[in-house]
Amino acid sequence: MENPKEKIEELLTRGVSEVIDLDHLKKALTEGKKLRVKLGIDPTSPNIHIGRSVPILKLQDFQKLGCQIVLIVGDFTGLIGDTSDKESERPMLTEQIVKENMRNYAQQAAKILDINKVEVCYNSEWLKKLGFAEIGFQADKFSLADFISRENIKKRLDSGRRVSLREVLYPIMQGYDSVAVRADVEIGGTDQRFNLLAGRTLQPAYRQEPQDILMTNLILGTDKRKMSSSWGNTINLTDDPDNMFGKVMSIPDDLIVEYFVHCTRIPMASVKKYEKELTDQAENPRDIKLKLANEITSLYHGKELADAAEKEFVKVFSNKELPTDIPTVSVERGNYGLPLLLLNLEAAPSLSEAKRLIEQGAVKIDSVKITDPQAVISVYPNMIINVGKRKIYKVSC
Repeated sequence: MENPKEKIEELLTRGVSEVIDLDHLKKALTEGKKLRVKLGIDPTSPNIHIGRSVPILKLQDFQKLGCQIVLIVGDFTGLIGDTSDKESERPMLTEQIVKENMRNYAQQAAKILDINKVEVCYNSEWLKKLGFAEIGFQADKFSLADFISRENIKKRLDSGRRVSLREVLYPIMQGYDSVAVRADVEIGGTDQRFNLLAGRTLQPAYRQEPQDILMTNLILGTDKRKMSSSWGNTINLTDDPDNMFGKVMSIPDDLIVEYFVHCTRIPMASVKKYEKELTDQAENPRDIKLKLANEITSLYHGKELADAAEKEFVKVFSNKELPTDIPTVSVERGNYGLPLLLLNLEAAPSLSEAKRLIEQGAVKIDSVKITDPQAVISVYPNMIINVGKRKIYKVSC
């Protein structure tokens, strides 16, 4: 039988950077209070990636303790754009793009949460109704100095880059979300610290107790850059089992423990065991990474499909055999610039990313590595194109 105190301790420490107010939150959980725990996600892309799943897994931990989960899909804040993690102004999205992006967000979150017990809200419900009088009341609770002292904003101002007034309003909107849903706790990444604190600032103005805050660490993408859909270095909750398994296997070895801690819920004793084996070089990192890939794939697709994905991965990448099913793509005969060909195959999200993959030696045509982004390829039937370690295509003309 699980020890509630141990579960609470792990909830408040595993993958956690900071808790405000730690003593207050621990006391409430220990007393068994049914807290309203909030997470907001802006639909800036159609897929939720496992970087965003880190706080959702925390929601799951709270849910298992009997708390009420409130998932806010930022259909209004998504239009405005949060620049908390950006060094340049985030462009505004159209309502149509936001609507399309968020279409399956609840279903994706349901891979982790018991979605039938979750309050799923859309913040346009309350933010669209605010007028200047109310916004002015809220804005009066913050100083401009607080906003411009944020590291990424200060960098832009010091270098003479534009900071829009729209960006100043974003933390206020996120803070008002907490008022609207009467949040007791808000979860977010370390890049969200200012926005999370905005809720604690606004709630007393509306005669509410200030929410506690739990900040999770950020994880890096498969290429050790910040996980971002625009860079194509994400592992998405919507990825099929083979693709998800292969992406996890492609992460650098020094991210293995980090992913175990943040992206799985295996016991921390097992994580520490794997960490020791890696440090002592007592185990091949590849073998431990296979366990990681199986754990993550099992979380979203079940053990049976995860085992099948592992078997296929070993067949293709360890035994150097061709995959059981190579996707066939139809391409008209002719000559193509290689970056454009990759873009047409949807093997890269942009031409710049396609060029980067080529220059890094990630692209092979019939087992021949091509590193020149200016290369022109004559397409022919049954051509085999490899992009990275996981993507393989057979061409039909």
